[in-house]
Amino acid sequence: MAVHAHPDDESSKGAATMARYVAEGAEVLVATCTGGERGSVLNPALQGDPEIEANIHEVRRKEMDAAREILGVQQAWLGWEDSGLPEGDPLPPLPDGCFAVLDVDKAAEPLVRLIREFRPHVITTYDENGGYPHPDHIQTHKITMVAFDAAGDPDAYPDSGEPWQPLKLYYNQGISRARIEALHEGMLSRGLESPYGEWLERWGDRDERDITTRIPCADWFETRDRALIAHATQVDPDGFWFRVPISVQREVWPTEDYELVRSLVDTDLPEDDLFAGVRVGVRS
Repeated sequence: MAVHAHPDDESSKGAATMARYVAEGAEVLVATCTGGERGSVLNPALQGDPEIEANIHEVRRKEMDAAREILGVQQAWLGWEDSGLPEGDPLPPLPDGCFAVLDVDKAAEPLVRLIREFRPHVITTYDENGGYPHPDHIQTHKITMVAFDAAGDPDAYPDSGEPWQPLKLYYNQGISRARIEALHEGMLSRGLESPYGEWLERWGDRDERDITTRIPCADWFETRDRALIAHATQVDPDGFWFRVPISVQREVWPTEDYELVRSLVDTDLPEDDLFAGVRVGVRS
């Protein structure tokens, strides 16, 4: 189970991993916390379309359906309201009733229920910083941490299904300095213009996360990109994220990367499989 904040997050974070496991026969479910209804239209070709702006919630649901089909995953909505990304100094308050302002225990209940219904062995989500500090991403982290423990506790959420305890919990860690530097150098060494030069100059000395698990999934990078482009209001197909050719990505960095933060089974680090230690239990 991959727990994400908005439609499109599943296609930009761990999508090739999910497509690989689907191809191997595993059941994969994306849990989407919000409808993305406060997201801006980021694709320049679609900006200013009054029909899209008036029906953004429905449009994003249709985009999610298309991406889900491309990846071959199942998908469920948790039903919370997008919080938007506040801007300004000072930041404005978040909207009343939105996902990010909810009590964490309340917001976790639909996820607990979904875990108990789907019965996943492995869950992926964001780290405590949300991957980046969007309030919905941070709240997604919080409810996933609560739900991972509560789903197996018969005394927690007693009206939300039969207990089920997932065995492993990972954070998506797709943006590491090592990966960005490798892709940057890979482009330059091939005489190509890298999109990452200014990004690396601004990187600074921030702490790097512990990458424990690298999943080989280069054969599914094209599937990942098709799923991401299906989120047409959010993704410019000629934009930044598509400037490194897939052939370069496959040679330079053929994995998607994760940080193992909870495991109730024995496993040896580093890993190359999210199901390391639980392979016998994978349903097919």
